[in-house]
Amino acid sequence: MLLFGLIGYPLSHSFSKNYFTEKFKKEGIENCRYENFPLADIQELPKLLADNPDLRGLNVTIPHKETVLQYLSDKDELVKQTRACNCMKIVDGKLIGYNTDVTGFERSLRHKLDPSHKTALILGTGGAAKAVEFVLRKIGIHYGYVSRYPSLKNLSYEQLTPEVMEKNTLIINTTPLGMYPKVAEAPPLPYHLLTRRHFLFDLVYNPEKTLFLKKGEEQGAAIQNGYDMLVYQAEDSWRIWNQ
Repeated sequence: MLLFGLIGYPLSHSFSKNYFTEKFKKEGIENCRYENFPLADIQELPKLLADNPDLRGLNVTIPHKETVLQYLSDKDELVKQTRACNCMKIVDGKLIGYNTDVTGFERSLRHKLDPSHKTALILGTGGAAKAVEFVLRKIGIHYGYVSRYPSLKNLSYEQLTPEVMEKNTLIINTTPLGMYPKVAEAPPLPYHLLTRRHFLFDLVYNPEKTLFLKKGEEQGAAIQNGYDMLVYQAEDSWRIWNQ
C-alpha cells in the first residue's frame, strides 16, 4: 500500500485527505491511501518518515512551508525562487521539494482577473505569500505586503489609507484569518473603502465564503476563494508523485 499525506498544524481544515480519498475511489486507484499527519513542530518530520516507510509523497501546509526546506535533499526551481515548499516526493528516503502553490494560484487567479487589476496588496508574509508574490511578478502586477506591524518591507493595516485602497484593486489574503473554525475573524482592512473595482482573493476555502470575502462582496467587489487553487495544486502533486 503506497502512502501519501499532508503535514501541517492544525489540520482540522484539511482539504487534501477528502480530495485524494475521493479521487482514488472515483478513478479506481488501488493500493493508495492519503492521511493527515499533524506536526506541531517540523523537527518531528524525520520520525514521521521513519515510522511510515510506505510514504511516497507529502503535501505541506501552514506553518511548515518554509521550515521544511532544511530537510530537502533537492528542490525544483520554483522552490529555489520562492523559498517555500508545499509538495515533497520521497525517493529512497530522500525528500525532493516542489511548489505547486505557484501554478495552482496562477491558474485560479486568472478566472476573474481583468486588465484593471494592475496593483495588489498581499495580506500576510508566510510561505503561501511567496507563491503569490512569484505569480504577481510573473504576470506584471505590482504588489506590496501588509502585515500586523509596519516594516521596511510591508505596510501595517493601520497604514491602509483611502489612497492606498483606491490604487490597489487586487487584494489577496494568504493568512489563516477566517479559516474554520475561527470563522468570525477577518484581516482588519478598511472594508468601507472597497468598491466594484476591487477583486478579493482568499487562499482559504473553508468556509466557502470567509468574512473577508463577505465584507468585500457587500461593497460590490469580485470575490474568489481558494478551492480551485487547491484542486489545481493537488493534481499537480499527484502528477509529481507519479512521474
